[in-house]
Amino acid sequence: MSRLTIQSVESAAADAQDRLRTAQKNSGFLPNLLGVLANAPTALETYQTVSAINARNGLTPTEREVIQITAATRNGCNFCLAGHTALAYKKLQLPEELVNALRDTKALSDPKLNTLARFTLAVIENKGRVSDEDLAAFKEAGYTEGNVLEVVLGVSLATLCNYANNLAQTPINPELQAYA
Repeated sequence: MSRLTIQSVESAAADAQDRLRTAQKNSGFLPNLLGVLANAPTALETYQTVSAINARNGLTPTEREVIQITAATRNGCNFCLAGHTALAYKKLQLPEELVNALRDTKALSDPKLNTLARFTLAVIENKGRVSDEDLAAFKEAGYTEGNVLEVVLGVSLATLCNYANNLAQTPINPELQAYA
């Protein structure tokens, strides 16, 4: 049971209703995260706006999911872990080996993605104060200075939803349970 109200399209504040209605239409259901965020319409707006910006950054969709699953795992957000696992399988068709390794914080078989996952963990654990060695390894793997900041962008997006879900103890929607 959520510690914060999970708003529906009908119960949400007027300035959150259209956002929830659109999300429900796009997903086929209303993710409980969005219902929680609708308690503060600006938090919902921030999540959706930053998500859209993050989706057009210079990283590939797979790389963006590496960041999101790594952050959800590190931050202990079971809701986001389920949601991003579903996205990884259904939309991106990522291999089970990759997704399981990310969920278990194990080394990835792809060296570049492994470097990205490790760099993401370093950013989270050190609050951005990564070592010179971590930064150099990230750049040596083929990532740019822009990608460094795109990792921070992905971590900031994950932090908003991971922390909101952890605080609310958001229940995982039935549509996502198989990916929990």
